Amino acid sequence: MNTFKMKIRNLGIASVGLLMLGSCSDILDEQPRTIYEPGFFETESGIEGGLTALYAHLRDTYGYAYYYCICETGTDEYTYGHDADGNFKDADLSGVGQLNAQTSRSDALWGNVFTYINTASGIIENGVAAGMAESLISEARFFRAYDFFRLVQTFGGVPLDFGAGELKFNTSPTRYSVRNTVPEVYTKAVFPDLKLAVENLPETGRLTGGLTKNAARLVLAKAYLAYGWWLQNPKNIPTYPECARQDPDGHDAQWYFQAAYDLAIEGITNPGPFALQPTYYDVHLGSNDRNNEVMLYADHTENSEEFNGGSLSYGSGGAPDNFAVWMVTWNYPNMTAKRADTGASFTPVLRAATQDLGRPWTRMAPPQEVFYNTFANKTEDSRYDGTFTTVFRSNWNLDEANYGSLTAAINANDMEVPVGGAILSFVDDEVVPEGTPVTTENAVGGYEVPGRADYVVPTRAISRLKYPMLWKLGVYRTDNAGTVGQPNAASTRPFNILYFSDFYFVAAEAAVKGATTQSGYTARDCINVIRARAGKWRYSNANNEVYEADFSEQMMAETPDLDNISEDEAIDYILDELSREYFGEGRRWVDLARTQTWHERAKTYTICGMDANSVTPETVTRDIQDYLYLRPIPQGQLDAMEMTAEERAAFQNPGY
Repeated sequence: MNTFKMKIRNLGIASVGLLMLGSCSDILDEQPRTIYEPGFFETESGIEGGLTALYAHLRDTYGYAYYYCICETGTDEYTYGHDADGNFKDADLSGVGQLNAQTSRSDALWGNVFTYINTASGIIENGVAAGMAESLISEARFFRAYDFFRLVQTFGGVPLDFGAGELKFNTSPTRYSVRNTVPEVYTKAVFPDLKLAVENLPETGRLTGGLTKNAARLVLAKAYLAYGWWLQNPKNIPTYPECARQDPDGHDAQWYFQAAYDLAIEGITNPGPFALQPTYYDVHLGSNDRNNEVMLYADHTENSEEFNGGSLSYGSGGAPDNFAVWMVTWNYPNMTAKRADTGASFTPVLRAATQDLGRPWTRMAPPQEVFYNTFANKTEDSRYDGTFTTVFRSNWNLDEANYGSLTAAINANDMEVPVGGAILSFVDDEVVPEGTPVTTENAVGGYEVPGRADYVVPTRAISRLKYPMLWKLGVYRTDNAGTVGQPNAASTRPFNILYFSDFYFVAAEAAVKGATTQSGYTARDCINVIRARAGKWRYSNANNEVYEADFSEQMMAETPDLDNISEDEAIDYILDELSREYFGEGRRWVDLARTQTWHERAKTYTICGMDANSVTPETVTRDIQDYLYLRPIPQGQLDAMEMTAEERAAFQNPGY
């Protein structure tokens, strides 16, 4: 039972469309269940039902926009956008809001996972008696450990005792709690469960999207790496509850860095069914979802609202909908052009349920440094093109009733643009001469460049109003049937969580932190595997055409000697690579907090303002203090607890 939520729930999951394992199917099959009774986990069907609910609970955070907010806003990847509300302005730490226990959306994690941790404990305790194989019980061990790992990275130490004893299945609500320390959470709740999961999970998942030995290896390696950083604490970031940075098992930080490296290499050399996709484009292409580079994802489907967990025609703006990508989608339908037949102003780029477009919310915007620094190499490195929508193409043909006879639009320089032609493009500064953007015909502030029919926006004019969008997370559906489809629905794509590529980054980071490396797997070797793949192209999103090129040798040659430069320089470069590989996927804050580099990398950023004619970059300074490296315990949690004011204050992280 989630004994820490304001609304105390009955055992297990309440009204979420419980997923049951279908005996004649290799996919998760949903069967609604209102509550779990304690005896539910004493049966084989109950164990299986609880397990599939654990898979389903990934959708409550991954793809949920307000969990996404705390993972991205305020980092070097995102600031607040034109239509941001307090959720995003508070998180930006730039003086336009205030982040505290009431405003932080850390409740999106805290308020969700304790229920499922307790569900996992019920499965673990009752699984043997129910005659379940340890391979199945280890799926619950994985989820319990993974949720505790997410909690300890976000809040510091968290409670292990829900009222029945540490890590015990609880059936009696309690409104009093004590937080364990960070070492206790790692050594009691994270490492033991993941070790058993590595030992007992299968090489290949028992069903599509099912857990595997390598998924457990990866999370355990990540946990070792994070704990090593915590023990070392190079920037003297405070922890809470206060405790000595000593490992109960007597290991030092170096031991954990070595363990992280060894486990990552074990994962690479024992891939099972997993591998890198041939190109970065293939990793994120909607028609290639659930490919064998992805080791864990929060699943959705366009085939059934019940199985999807939400409407297929309209997004609710809440979990379990996958609507995070809305936040980083600007209001591109505000662009205007003129009809070639009548000269009337119209919208040439319609809101559509396609991977390059989707539903605009404009809550978050990438600062200009993303395009000057992180993705400086836009010609050899395919990850820029495979991450962003940078060219917005006319699609009025998807509205046959209103535009069936229209053959062209009049756009920049009074030139014609056909269906599928570029209306507006984001380009490097040197493409655009100094001048004034056009806001009358184009409405959103694009520039005219001689000889081009598309309006253009140079990097120096990227603003809170308009910016490249995330193609990689964009909507993909097969039921549009030549129309705009369902652009107001949440995405029915899976939200990717763990990749086989993660192993190379864990190994490289651990090597930089001093792990003894194996031949062929130095830090530079591992990063170059990723960079070599990034240099391979098979399609250009910007040009909307097949483009085959291989810049692997150039990409690898440009990689610094990570094994022979300073640790700070090497970590800085790996963080650059992590952003290039996983930009906007909801993991940036964790990377910056783990490496204690959040302040240095995100303290300032540059972006233009709110209006179409805001083209003067402004440098913004954030106030990232050390206490912010832990998120606050949600105020609703504190208010619901039966404690004295002093006890509540002691339960909260310092600074809040």
